Amino acid sequence: MPFSPEHMDELNLLSLFNLSSAQEGIKVHQHSAAPEAVAAAQRLYDKGLITQKDGGYLTSLGIDTAEHAQKLLAVLSSQ
Repeated sequence: MPFSPEHMDELNLLSLFNLSSAQEGIKVHQHSAAPEAVAAAQRLYDKGLITQKDGGYLTSLGIDTAEHAQKLLAVLSSQ
């Protein structure tokens, strides 16, 4: 089963988190962010991966998932 566009939006959002600092979150501004990013943030919140429906911080599960997402991106981006 390939990644859906919604999965890609969620992976892209997870790739924005700075994993070296648990005290650094993100904010997805509903009035200025792309609708896909707003919807992805809501889905990540619903899945328990982030603390706020508009971003916030990663939960424990979110940290694990973001680590995997960022490692996957690094592997696919390597030459």
